[in-house]
Amino acid sequence: MPKLSMNVTTTFHGNVVTDIAAARAAGFGGIELQSPKLYRYLDAGYSVHTLPPLLDGLEVTGIGAVLDLERRGNARQQMLAEVERMADIATVVGAPILQMCTGPVDWNVVKDFKNGSLADADPRYRGTLGLSESEAINVAADNVREAAAIAADRGLEIYLEPLAWSNINRCAQALEIIERAARDNVGIALDTWHFWTVGDTLEEVAALPKELIKAAHISDGLDLDRATEVPAQDVHRNVVIGGGAIPLQEWVDAIKSTGYDGWWVSEMFSDKANEHDFLKVASTMRNLLDIMVS
Repeated sequence: MPKLSMNVTTTFHGNVVTDIAAARAAGFGGIELQSPKLYRYLDAGYSVHTLPPLLDGLEVTGIGAVLDLERRGNARQQMLAEVERMADIATVVGAPILQMCTGPVDWNVVKDFKNGSLADADPRYRGTLGLSESEAINVAADNVREAAAIAADRGLEIYLEPLAWSNINRCAQALEIIERAARDNVGIALDTWHFWTVGDTLEEVAALPKELIKAAHISDGLDLDRATEVPAQDVHRNVVIGGGAIPLQEWVDAIKSTGYDGWWVSEMFSDKANEHDFLKVASTMRNLLDIMVS
C-alpha cells in the first residue's frame, strides 16, 4: 500500500477540524498540517492537546511552513521563534518533520525586482534579492543550520522547499544549502510544481539520494515562459491535479527510481476545486495518487 498524505491545501477553505475529517474519510493515511490554518485554530483558543484525539488513526506526516527562511537581523530571531513554536506543536501531534520555504513568499516583490520597479524604500520583504547566489545560499544555510539544531533538540527533521519564484529556487541550490548547513536532519520536500516550473529535470530528480527526499508533493501547474515570466502561484498553479501541463506520472516514476518509499502528498491551489465539496475533492485526489504511485 502506498503511503498517501493530504496537504491541507487540498481542502483549501477548510479548517483544521474539517481537513482532518476529510483526509480520514477519503482514505488518506496521513495529513500535512499547515499554517495559517493551524495557527488560526490555536489562536482561537484551542489547546494543541486537543489535536491528537482528532487525529486518531491519521498520521501527521509533516508540519509547516516557516516562510522566508533567509530572514536577517531582528527578523531572523522572529523566524527562529517560529521554528521553536512549530517544533513544539510537532512534538505534541507526532509530526517528524518541519517545512521551511525560501522567500520572498510574495511573488509580486520578485516581479517588481526583476522589472526594476522595486524601490529601495519599498517596505515589502525582499529576502536575498540582489545578493549573489553564493551570498544568498550562505544566508539561507546559516539560518537552516540553526533551525535544524532547534529541531534536532526535539528529535525532529527539517525539509526545505525552494519556492519557484524565489531567487533560491533550484534543486541544486537546495542541495548546496544542505551541504553548507552541515546538519544531518535536513532534507528536501520534492514538489513537482516547483521543480518542473523552474526547469529542474527528471534526471536531476532520479539522481537525488533517496534519504534526502523527506516528502514528495504531487502538484500540477500550467505552462509558462521560463525566460520571461516569474511563476505566480495564483496563475501558474491554479489547476486541479492531473489537469495541468506537468507530466506527473513521469515525475512520480523518477522519484520512485531513487528508491524513495516515503509519503506521497497531494498539494493543490485550484480555485475551481476550492469551491467544490471537500470530501469529493479529497477522495478524488487520494484515488489519483493511489493510481500514480502504485
